[in-house]
Amino acid sequence: MTTTILIPDPNERARAGRRRKSRGGRTPFRYRLRLYAQNPVVTIGVLALMLFAYLIVAPIVSLLIDSAVVHRQDTGITQQDEGTLTSYYLWRVFASPQAVSIFWDPLGNTLLIAVCSIVLALVIGISVAWLMVRTNMWGRKWFATALIVPYMLPAWTFALAWVTMFKNRTTGGQPGWLENLGFTVPNWMSYGQFPIILIFAIHFSPFVILLVGNALKRFDATLEESSRLLGASRVRTTFTIVLPILRPALISAVTLILAKVLGEFGVAYVLGLPVNMNVLATSLYRNIYSDQSGSAAVLVAVIVLIGAISLWVDMHFLREAKRFVTISGKSGASNAVTELRSSRILATLSCTVLFLVSVAIPILVLALSTVMRQPGIFRSENFTLAFWTGRDLPTIGFPDGVLFNEEVWGAAWNSVWIVGLAATMAGIMGLIVGYVVVRSPSRFVSGALRQMVFFPYLVPGIAFAVAYLSLFSVQRGPVPALYGTAAILVLIYFTEQMPFASRAGISSMMQLGSDPEEAAQMSGAGWWRRFFTVVLPIQKGALATGMVMAFISGIKSLSLVVILAVPGMDVLTTLSIRLLDIGYSQAGNAVVLLVAAIAFIGTYSVQKIMKTDLAQGIGG
Repeated sequence: MTTTILIPDPNERARAGRRRKSRGGRTPFRYRLRLYAQNPVVTIGVLALMLFAYLIVAPIVSLLIDSAVVHRQDTGITQQDEGTLTSYYLWRVFASPQAVSIFWDPLGNTLLIAVCSIVLALVIGISVAWLMVRTNMWGRKWFATALIVPYMLPAWTFALAWVTMFKNRTTGGQPGWLENLGFTVPNWMSYGQFPIILIFAIHFSPFVILLVGNALKRFDATLEESSRLLGASRVRTTFTIVLPILRPALISAVTLILAKVLGEFGVAYVLGLPVNMNVLATSLYRNIYSDQSGSAAVLVAVIVLIGAISLWVDMHFLREAKRFVTISGKSGASNAVTELRSSRILATLSCTVLFLVSVAIPILVLALSTVMRQPGIFRSENFTLAFWTGRDLPTIGFPDGVLFNEEVWGAAWNSVWIVGLAATMAGIMGLIVGYVVVRSPSRFVSGALRQMVFFPYLVPGIAFAVAYLSLFSVQRGPVPALYGTAAILVLIYFTEQMPFASRAGISSMMQLGSDPEEAAQMSGAGWWRRFFTVVLPIQKGALATGMVMAFISGIKSLSLVVILAVPGMDVLTTLSIRLLDIGYSQAGNAVVLLVAAIAFIGTYSVQKIMKTDLAQGIGG
């Protein structure tokens, strides 16, 4: 006697409902709701939506409320009770006598720095990408990797190296190297817009090199050849053929750099505040520490609005770019190598100088600064390892060298376990989000979850930190006040990495067909068993890469936690800023070198272990 066992397919009813709808019928809402309730993917998606609504949407809403209600410290000025609606903070930020210093000057500085940094980064990045992809320059493969090293280092590493070299006596304390060598350094070179623009351009040019280099690699060079054969000049070919096709890569690079410049705190803090030059990020920081949380909330809203506009522009241009496609056979890009001839040496030297300026010299300057008693004095008796290995140093509150200092090791441990836990959570949750987005039968759940977890990308780090401070500084319902605890750092690191972790999860899940799961389902395995025994083992490589890259990004972050970390709960980045603030520059620079070493070694290790390459697609 043969027994036939019918195993119901949980997706069959949903497919039948869609077939009825395609024939003109309409699936009742209650019926669809019942089907979704029986599907664990939808349930997990709804739970994830609730989680991220609390971690992403709620802080922003709390912050917007803070910008519209009276705070306790302002009841005397507004003559209103605490918690009542007010437009005082809008007036204070945009129209009061203090508005120029709070908002308008920082906005002007931010936009000027952003525009100049973007233009200079584009010039550097496009030139280098073209040299590496389309010419016979020497050392193209080596430069393809070497010139993206600035991406692996914290941006304010370069600011500290700049101050070490060019600091003058305007701000007091120890002079910089050049002044000790007898050179007078003007203020515009030591601090302010010029060095910030230069550092941002150097630090963000790897984004342009990567994006434009990969676009050029895929570019069909026969289009240029056809244009030239028809009589078009090289300039006209560039503007009518090359740039329009490269436009998506260029717009993406511009949007990415703008978002980073808006939220970058460390560079402007080191190079701007000594001469009282503020950008939006440092103005926001000063308002927080002067207990002007209402004004800070308005500034965050402006920063988020600028970020949202830039993202909309990016999406608009990308949609427009999809209207134009290149129709050809096999690309001729691989054979389109321009012979530089006598300019070959000049091109190679130019890239060598860029590497020295963007990587080698800043790291060397910081390293030397940590072994000098007095900056810029190159005599043997001035060199010492005391700031690394010394004991009972005359630095009050920081008596031992960096390698033997309990405060440094405590901050290092905090960095490792806090960022490591957040990165692990982000990697796992990113894969779950990717699974829900790709597999969920509910378009609303998948679409809403996809957009919600991407929202932190719009909010620069320091602005997101202010939003978390607004929500978690006091007890709200069953959730206690988290400010000053490790929990708030774990949550903000985790949430801030979700845009990238989720995109990695979505990408990896889209490449995984449903056949392995269907086979396990036919064998009687439930959803949880299928996920842990089928999906996770297949996706372990993508999961590990997502975790490690989230860890590296978090370990070098300063803007995200500079407001939230308190003494005793420092991570390495905030400890270095505190040391620099009290004048312990050797120790502060040493801690920054530790951060840079962890970020660089981690990135390099991921590339080798996972056999990936940031520079893949460019170079010879």
